[in-house]
Amino acid sequence: MVVELSRDDARRIAVRASLLDAPRPTDALDVVRQLTFVQIETTAAVAPTADLVMWSRLGEAYVPGDLEGERFFELNLLVRPMDDLALFRAEFAEPPPYERSQRWLDDNDSFRVDLLELLEAEGPLTARELPDSSIVAWASSGWNANRNVSMMLDLLAASGAVAVAGRRGRDRLWDLAERVYHSDIPAVPLQEARRIRDERRLASQGVVPLATPDLPAETTRIGDAGLDATIEGVPGTWRVDAATLDRAFRGRTALLSPFDGLIRDRKRMLQLWDFDYSLEMYKPAAKRRWGYYALPVLHGDRLVRKVDATADRAAGVLRVHALHEDAPFGSEIADAVQAELHSLAGWLGLRLAR
Repeated sequence: MVVELSRDDARRIAVRASLLDAPRPTDALDVVRQLTFVQIETTAAVAPTADLVMWSRLGEAYVPGDLEGERFFELNLLVRPMDDLALFRAEFAEPPPYERSQRWLDDNDSFRVDLLELLEAEGPLTARELPDSSIVAWASSGWNANRNVSMMLDLLAASGAVAVAGRRGRDRLWDLAERVYHSDIPAVPLQEARRIRDERRLASQGVVPLATPDLPAETTRIGDAGLDATIEGVPGTWRVDAATLDRAFRGRTALLSPFDGLIRDRKRMLQLWDFDYSLEMYKPAAKRRWGYYALPVLHGDRLVRKVDATADRAAGVLRVHALHEDAPFGSEIADAVQAELHSLAGWLGLRLAR
């Protein structure tokens, strides 16, 4: 069976799957469970991305810090529902995916033991508070070179030995996993867990290209999940979540984090929305088209604008530097965007300034 979709159908399926339609959800756990994860990215030109993602769904009902409760766990800078730990326990028992990681662990076994013993005695602690007793430094041409404590913690987290117990400012607090994870959550067998994660990943996106990229942090690949689909005017074979078909759609206006899952796959964004966007905070100011941390604007099933805004907390204002229209959309959308900006400013405890 091949499902035939129009681009309108595909966009609406994607928006519904991302919980960006109307009415808004009401519970943070329901949001994270549907999205499967919320990414931690601490750049706070407006607000940290996890908070923006949650506010885009829940509005003023979302309170920053809710994601640090016992209903959630953090792994690889991604926050997931604690119940989903069952889908990762079997993977914890697997060896590291790269042979060099296993060699480095073997060379630094005494370093591993030192960290675990210190966490047992004094945890939770930040990476800055843990001494580097490595025998062999982590070799890398990138920013991880010699970041031995952080690399060891990440590898221990991947094996289920340590876990993030919270945060102190931007720093993760590490502790023994047995003191963070709920012990009554059993492991789902590895292959079944991977199948379930593929299905959940598709459900969180609604519709994805079959030849999808393996994006950093969390893949967008979905294995055999879903049904084959074609989208009118869009090349290639797609996969669609059968549960999303034949459902009514009612849209709303939403301001999105640059890291929002709806637009995480920039190629899919172009194919479905014909929306030209990139995060420009890593570009020199003179080369930016839309601003340091421009927020994409969703209206109904269309991506229509970028808002260049900054939270100036010292002055108590949310400054809107520019509104970039992809095409003229009239006063209705302008009013809706303005209302969302007022809502965002109020949630941040700021007043809106243009």
